[in-house]
Amino acid sequence: MPVTPANIRFDLIDLRLFLHVLDTGSITAGSRLSHLALASASTRIRGMEDALGVPLLDRLRGGVKPTKAGLAVAHHARLVLQQVERMQGEIADYAGGLAGRVRLLSNTAAITDYLPQALAAFLNTHPAIDVDLEERPSHLIVSQLLAQAAELGIVADSADVSSLESRPFRRDRLVLIVPRSAGFGRLRQLAFAQALAHDFVGLGEDSALQQHLALQADRLGLRMRTRIRLRSFEAVCRMVEAGVGVAVVPAVAAEGHAGAGKLRVLKLTDAWADRQLLICARRFEQLSLPAAKLVEALCAPAQSDKVTP
Repeated sequence: MPVTPANIRFDLIDLRLFLHVLDTGSITAGSRLSHLALASASTRIRGMEDALGVPLLDRLRGGVKPTKAGLAVAHHARLVLQQVERMQGEIADYAGGLAGRVRLLSNTAAITDYLPQALAAFLNTHPAIDVDLEERPSHLIVSQLLAQAAELGIVADSADVSSLESRPFRRDRLVLIVPRSAGFGRLRQLAFAQALAHDFVGLGEDSALQQHLALQADRLGLRMRTRIRLRSFEAVCRMVEAGVGVAVVPAVAAEGHAGAGKLRVLKLTDAWADRQLLICARRFEQLSLPAAKLVEALCAPAQSDKVTP
């Protein structure tokens, strides 16, 4: 009879017994370690062999040795028992609300300016909870949450979150930074369409913010001329200070550099530039316990995250 999943009805006792028999080289000694009668242990081993249709042990005068099939069963038995032990440990921690893994998707601004401090505090408080953090544009985060590719997402309120549940995370204002040497006169604010007449310093094409700005330019029927792409807002600010171009960055990222006097910060008059960042989920009440704890921590007010007007 061919071996099928329906034929195989091993339980954890069978697997532990089989490994004990191999470790001791004896069914008698293996049964003793497994706290089973010798007759019961022998019946279980025979049952495994009958289910698989091959001998698992060579029965010798001085004990037993595994056949090739027996070695294969032993390999998988160890993997199964290790996985069961891990599961038992994690479930025990879940019962105390202490362990798990959460996949969190976020836009650029939240990852760069708000999440580092908030996540550091959370991870230090919950050492058995891990967070998989990935950067995505807001509109893609929405679709991936709906597809159940992640539990949580942080998006700008410009995204359509009507199919999700959301809670406020932080207020985030995008601004235009320009070199003091550039010819912007006494301007204090500017529309994005006007800014597009200038060369830009930007983040990489895979950046969620950069994709968002490119989308806004497309909607205006215009194109961003990006002279150089960098990996951080810090580097972008320094490149703008050097006179290479202008850039759109979160206000909180521009504050320190503006104070040094080497660049100016102009308000963007576009409605999408003044935005609320939202924590989203398909249903908050259906979140895993670790994800629910993360939401609770991220929604807590943080004085250090306030943006100066």
